[in-house]
Amino acid sequence: MADWNPSLYLQYETERSRPAAELLNRVALESVRSVVDLGCGPGNSTALLHQRWPSAVITGVDSSPAMLNEARNALPQCHFIEADISQFQTEHPVDLLYANASLQWVPDHYELLPNLVSLLGRNGVLAVQMPDNRLEPTHVLMREVAYEQGFPDRGRAPLPGVHAYYDLLTEAGCEVDIWRTTYHHIMDSHQAIIDWVSSTGLRPWLQDLRESEQHQYLARYHELLQEQYPLQENGKILLAFPRLFIVARRNS
Repeated sequence: MADWNPSLYLQYETERSRPAAELLNRVALESVRSVVDLGCGPGNSTALLHQRWPSAVITGVDSSPAMLNEARNALPQCHFIEADISQFQTEHPVDLLYANASLQWVPDHYELLPNLVSLLGRNGVLAVQMPDNRLEPTHVLMREVAYEQGFPDRGRAPLPGVHAYYDLLTEAGCEVDIWRTTYHHIMDSHQAIIDWVSSTGLRPWLQDLRESEQHQYLARYHELLQEQYPLQENGKILLAFPRLFIVARRNS
């Protein structure tokens, strides 16, 4: 897959950072020495962690060289490493593993999350936020257009769900807080919705298409978005965006 585009991703930095901040607000840790930001992207979430615990050792992890370059330039006081989250290990137990809008890209959560819990020290916290929008029109239409035009299905697998996450994390020795929030982002146009998802969920669908195929795909996708997202009285569009939050504290 082509590398991520930090500039396109940060086009909606305020909207992307809001759930990151709200996740962090639910982390009840005071004395923190070590934090790992899993899937740190361009460092917008890492900056929140550094602001809260300026004396902690904060490490950002991402598989995108472009994102890491952006993060290093923005936060030279933090550490950043290129790694696959599914293979990530630590030398010593950490106080907080923080994953904002990243774990949805990593397969096999039944193995992944217990492995992440094992990297925590006693009373350490795993804090996770993931888009839970597979059934929203934005993502249903990605699949629909691909099917219409004969392109392969490149969508993310469904998340296991709140009951499964609760069970696997409690079985891993955690006290679990889990909730779901739906944001309604104010968008200027249907093209703005495409701009939003082009830096994230739409990337896999377009990556292997020729330029002419991308234009064909996006034209049809835009047409269907117009059918599914009506204009408000002032011409704006409300984009519903559900997200799943988990804060798990390791007790054993």
